[in-house]
Amino acid sequence: MNMQVTDNSTAFAPPALRKLTDTGLTPVMMRDIVLKTIFRKNVEQISEIAKAVCLPIPLTTELIDMLRDQNLLQATGTLHATSSSEMGFQLTDGGKARALDALSQSEYYGAMPVPLEDYKVQVKRQSIRDIKLTRDMLEASMGHLILPDGLIDQLGPAVGSGRSVLMYGPPGNGKSSIAEGIRAAMGDNIYVPHALAYAGQVITVFDPIVHSPIMATETPEQTSLRRASSKFDTRYLLCQRPTVMTGGELNLSMLDLNYNAVSRTYQASLQLKSTGGVFIVDDLGRQEEPPQALINRWIVPMEVNYDILALQSGEKFEVPFDTLVVFSTNFHPNEIFDQAALRRIFFKVKIDGPNQEQFLKIFAMVAKKKGVPLDEASLIHMLKKKYPTIDNIYANYHPVFLCDQIKAICEFEGIPYQMTPDFIDRAWENLYVREEKIVH
Repeated sequence: MNMQVTDNSTAFAPPALRKLTDTGLTPVMMRDIVLKTIFRKNVEQISEIAKAVCLPIPLTTELIDMLRDQNLLQATGTLHATSSSEMGFQLTDGGKARALDALSQSEYYGAMPVPLEDYKVQVKRQSIRDIKLTRDMLEASMGHLILPDGLIDQLGPAVGSGRSVLMYGPPGNGKSSIAEGIRAAMGDNIYVPHALAYAGQVITVFDPIVHSPIMATETPEQTSLRRASSKFDTRYLLCQRPTVMTGGELNLSMLDLNYNAVSRTYQASLQLKSTGGVFIVDDLGRQEEPPQALINRWIVPMEVNYDILALQSGEKFEVPFDTLVVFSTNFHPNEIFDQAALRRIFFKVKIDGPNQEQFLKIFAMVAKKKGVPLDEASLIHMLKKKYPTIDNIYANYHPVFLCDQIKAICEFEGIPYQMTPDFIDRAWENLYVREEKIVH
């Protein structure tokens, strides 16, 4: 999708680390993560170790010197000709013992985490509530959709405010596509930490399923130089604003920290991963949890902009809640929510099916895309004979469904794609199942 979006990610970049104390981490935590990383990843040279723990080379060198002083690391005595004649390092017996002891407490290794308090500051810098979304940006992201009149007028202020949105209406009219368009309209990038540190625990945040890093094209020399003197804190990755999309599989446990008892590590909750982006709850009402229970879980975070999570120890702590939550449901809101919940969802937008004129536009566009020539007699047959049987209720998904059915019929009959009243009848048989009693 070609969209002109102003990306101010450099303006709110997390400041580069100049000294070890800038990390906000204890020497013991940094020591243990370096030892575990060398042990698990089998990295030897300072440039490799720096890349693995996401620290600048000068700071990594300081840590290596500290580990050598503590007799946990030793030089291998060999220079690697392949990489600027760097000295290699390996764990001493004491270093291996310390690494194994640290791994028994937590399997986490790799990127140095960002302290939670520092992350809160970064979230404010790149808040989704500060995003400048224009009509042109929203229309560009939804240009492939034929939308009901006035929908952009309603959606624009809702999305631009970074507040919660409830989209409701009959099924098959593009609520999911509109939710995706909202995400695409965001356009700019934010900084996502590999992991967070709180109370001595590490919580992994970066998730390749949710986060899409912006890969810079650089030469190896530029990459090496960037790691030596980066313009931002390399414990973060520059990513597109994230989108978490869930459907019927969503349950309340996904909104809490996920603790792995085997590796003794924490993974961020779904909404923590969506910080700075969009959380789409599709098909609300199809989950095992009642919709009211799900919405109750979000009510306080949506109002106060922070969420409460808990460690295994039971200790509770605050994390930022900087997320545009988009709820999408086929039910009428009054059926699934009480008035208190509805009051707290800032925008309610009804997504209706198309009228006959819009439906024909969609049908013509879909048929052209699918390579099915339009036939006037078939269209009149469909509008006069078929739609009256369902009270002339049109849905956005009907054209795709019917055209795919017609293509399958033509392929089976061994004839070029074509539309006939008979083929419309045969396709319609699969669109709706007749009400009848099955005798067993």
